Amino acid sequence: MDVSQGAVHPVGTPLELTDGAVNVLMPRARMKDLQGMPGTIGGVALRFLQFIFAGGALTVMATTSDFASATAFCYLVAAASLQSLWSLILAIIDAYALLVGRRLRNTNVVSVFTIGDGVTSTLTFAAASASAGITVLIGNDLGGCGKNHCTQFETATAMAFLCWFTAMPSFLFNFWSLASR
Repeated sequence: MDVSQGAVHPVGTPLELTDGAVNVLMPRARMKDLQGMPGTIGGVALRFLQFIFAGGALTVMATTSDFASATAFCYLVAAASLQSLWSLILAIIDAYALLVGRRLRNTNVVSVFTIGDGVTSTLTFAAASASAGITVLIGNDLGGCGKNHCTQFETATAMAFLCWFTAMPSFLFNFWSLASR
């Protein structure tokens, strides 16, 4: 039976191992590394997808000549820049951890990952939502798609939402890993 054994003994007292069937210590069950957690192949894949989508949103938005006409689009460029930089750095750290065979289970490291993922995913979602609102305003309400780059704005906004969809699992896995200690 592979389950955790409760610790009901005083901290300073060493445990006694007996050969009896009742008091044999079972090996502690550790939470398995789920794909998507730091230091797993799924984690590297999520980070790489975040980088691709954030970089795509940044590239598409920055190549339009009039993205600076709305503050929400400037905010999207700033949030996508931060998200792409954060995701690239963590993808490199995750890939390095995989290559050397280390697990990223340190509480301080996971805390930094969790806070960073929470901040960057919130910024990305807010920027994507604001850009979506301005894009709808320009396209539907003002009818200004003829003189603006609505297709590029919509593409950049969609990529920012896709970036957020890949950033949220990273945050949730990191938070779960931190909370289950």
